[in-house]
Amino acid sequence: MNERREFFNLAASKWDSLATEKTIARLDRIIKQLDIKPGSVILDIGTGTGILLPRLHNVLGNEGGIVGLDISEKMLQRARFKNQEDNMNYLQAAVEQIPLLEETFDLAICYASFPHFANKARALSEIARVLKQGGRLIICHTESRQTINQLHQSIGGAVKHDMIPDAAKMRSLLSSAGMGDIDIQDSANSYLATAYKQYVT
Repeated sequence: MNERREFFNLAASKWDSLATEKTIARLDRIIKQLDIKPGSVILDIGTGTGILLPRLHNVLGNEGGIVGLDISEKMLQRARFKNQEDNMNYLQAAVEQIPLLEETFDLAICYASFPHFANKARALSEIARVLKQGGRLIICHTESRQTINQLHQSIGGAVKHDMIPDAAKMRSLLSSAGMGDIDIQDSANSYLATAYKQYVT
């Protein structure tokens, strides 16, 4: 079994308990500022136990659709149990090889998942492939880049080397994947990187 998949399968039963009131409040602020349009089709990458799903559904209502993607079947089982709306679907897969058609999604969001992508360049290329022309990618955390990186180092094991790249490297990775209009905001309370799939004529 993939080492990261095993790590998250083992963590699934206690994952929800790790979300503090502070974390949830910060996450709600991030979602609000994203200005997600009703009717959007969204890919939630690294959905985990589905903390984003009800928040995304509150924006979309019964319009549009959401796919929660995760490498961990145990995480997905919990997400599915808690979130059974008609416009939600679940997919167990690695982000480096997404088994979905090109230009499917208006928005791809990676909340607290990007550092764990084994091959970040490949992952971003796949995300860009499944985004529609002009589609948006969001990479976000409810702590700063430094705090997240230090946390993963302290946990060790399968996630010891799972880091958020510095701004220059992140811009290079996004650009190489065909993403543009890149904006990176790194503060004490959050990390937010936004980019759009460039139109190809």
